[in-house]
Amino acid sequence: MEPMTTSVANETILRVENLKKHFPITRGVVFQRQVGAIQAVDGVSFEIKKGETLGLVGESGCGKSTTGRTILRLYPATAGKVFFNDVEVSSLSLGAFRSYRPHMQMIFQDPYASLNPRMSIGEIISEPLIVHTSMQEKERREQVEKLLDLVGMNPNYTDRFPHEFSGGQRQRIGIARALALSPELIICDEPISALDVSIQAQVVNLLEDLQEVFDLTYLFIAHDLSMVRHISDRVAVMYLGKLVEVSQSKSLYDYPLHPYTQALMSAVPIPDPVIEEKRSRIILTGDVPNPSNPPSGCRFHTRCPLAVDICSVDEPELRQIGLDHFVSCHLV
Repeated sequence: MEPMTTSVANETILRVENLKKHFPITRGVVFQRQVGAIQAVDGVSFEIKKGETLGLVGESGCGKSTTGRTILRLYPATAGKVFFNDVEVSSLSLGAFRSYRPHMQMIFQDPYASLNPRMSIGEIISEPLIVHTSMQEKERREQVEKLLDLVGMNPNYTDRFPHEFSGGQRQRIGIARALALSPELIICDEPISALDVSIQAQVVNLLEDLQEVFDLTYLFIAHDLSMVRHISDRVAVMYLGKLVEVSQSKSLYDYPLHPYTQALMSAVPIPDPVIEEKRSRIILTGDVPNPSNPPSGCRFHTRCPLAVDICSVDEPELRQIGLDHFVSCHLV
């Protein structure tokens, strides 16, 4: 894998327009009928510039991972469009989309479940090369050894199996597999949440180094707000299937505008005991509503400490407030 040239500034690599993914709820043993739908992703729109990292954050179950998987068509979209390098890949047939798969890869959350225990490490990493290239066996093995070395693993480990490695090592193997086809975009689906805290920083630093060398673009999905702040250029905040705020990372963390974002940011610890002791936490009441029957109007109004009458009636649009800062709130 050869380093890529520096990308053109502000060139959009991924654009998502009104993406929806609803999972049907069915009843009946023999004759099943749909009685509802879980609105996991419901009208999400954003774009990612080439070479940048967009962090996607929110509570568990808000639709972050489903968004990433729907973009890559691991889940079929219910509605909406996905553009990759200005090509609408969401409308392509599966055969036509196959040629775009090498350019869009994914690092999965669970390094234990995402690697086939019956395949050696060499077989796991070389599988994309077998499917998408015409490399011969010797060439593939050399490429696998290069990829292992690239992610800080011993190239001689190709004949070993996943159970012989720790969680951090398995995630490095997953990263090597994602890099095998020289992608432009990698969707990182909570790649460090299953790892020990001592290993998380190593994996994030590796991702940053690889991004710099190969000009990679990341959609970094996570719930660790401290890590997202460290790695992301911009951050999108998601709540119950919708984006509520999108902004430059520093702006979002310093001046969060949406009440939900403010609550999330108040939970991020500050490494200064004096400041940490003085600041106040925003504690949200109630539970996250059922995505099969979301609240009317603003979906956050049932837990929002600032909600007024209009919040339960009209759904706010994601509108621009400042330079590259978008928020979905009637009160901002």
